[in-house]
Amino acid sequence: MGAPGDGRLVWNHSTHISGLIPVLEKLIKIKGIQTVTPGVIGRVRSHCPKLRLKISVPIRGGYKAIARQGKTVQEVFILTDLTQQELEEAIGASLKK
Repeated sequence: MGAPGDGRLVWNHSTHISGLIPVLEKLIKIKGIQTVTPGVIGRVRSHCPKLRLKISVPIRGGYKAIARQGKTVQEVFILTDLTQQELEEAIGASLKK
């Protein structure tokens, strides 16, 4: 593991939820987070006025999270050695302006 700020943001899609990238850029600066990869983007019926990022399920080496804003959802894969609790706190801190 490297020093704080050694995280990497992977760009494999040209479209992202509005406001998601600045949040992910803050997240990768947190010690213990190695890689953050935005994934598939989709539409849902329900409306979420503010950008939310919520841990969905554990994956090998980290967690899958779901970003939501408006009627748009996007998967975000986070490779980390943080616990789910630590990651939730890091996400909370990254969402605050």
